[in-house]
Amino acid sequence: MYFFLRNFSFLEVSFTTACIPRFLYSMSTGDNKITYNACASQIFFVILFGATEFFLLAAMYHDCYIAICEPLHYMTIMNSRVCSLLVFCCWGSGLMIILPPLSLGLQLEFCDSNTVDHFICDAGPLLKISCSNTQVIEKVVFLVAVFGLIITLVCVILSYTHIIRTILRSPSVQQRKKSFSTCSSHMIVVSIIYGSGIFIYIKPSAKEEVAINKGISVLTTSVAPLLNPFVYTLRNKQVKQAFNDYKEDCIVLKKISFDESK
Repeated sequence: MYFFLRNFSFLEVSFTTACIPRFLYSMSTGDNKITYNACASQIFFVILFGATEFFLLAAMYHDCYIAICEPLHYMTIMNSRVCSLLVFCCWGSGLMIILPPLSLGLQLEFCDSNTVDHFICDAGPLLKISCSNTQVIEKVVFLVAVFGLIITLVCVILSYTHIIRTILRSPSVQQRKKSFSTCSSHMIVVSIIYGSGIFIYIKPSAKEEVAINKGISVLTTSVAPLLNPFVYTLRNKQVKQAFNDYKEDCIVLKKISFDESK
């Protein structure tokens, strides 16, 4: 679990680094200009990290499924080699998803307008201002979005269905409560990320509702990465114990300081 969480944290940091610093720079300086190469680089890394994150979430849920449904075989099935291979496949799948639309997008021409109606470079706003025929690339964006989002979501739902069936068959109420608690935090993260991703990209035309997509993108790029560490850690016993130890240490230090002043 912690192996996948480390990779997930790295992806979250990389994803926000690809878009938020440039946005904050524009807000603080008022400089809203971005070069063509910088825009192409940003959209490449944003979609690469975002797509890889969906595959990694599916892998994390598979790990949760094995831990609950096959606990005695967990160490044999989810060994270090398998975990490393799953993470490698997630990165490879994310790269394969971004290459087809990016190769088509680099051939677009922009002659009518050079103003991107978004705070980051994304597929929809760029297609909207292009004067080229965008029907082919819109279909490619739709297909890769369906593959990346829907396929991994189906894997998550299937894993969760088996998990629920296994938990409900457990005779111990305390064990059922503990098992649901283990996966509830993951489901919160999955709901936020998949919900926003499907809303933005699963559309017949990638150019539709750009204004609404900006608001959803704020949730995806800022709010969700901010909440994820709290969702994953505050339900962890070790983290709770660390907070309690920290509070006790602070109380002891205050008493020592008070006694010395007296």
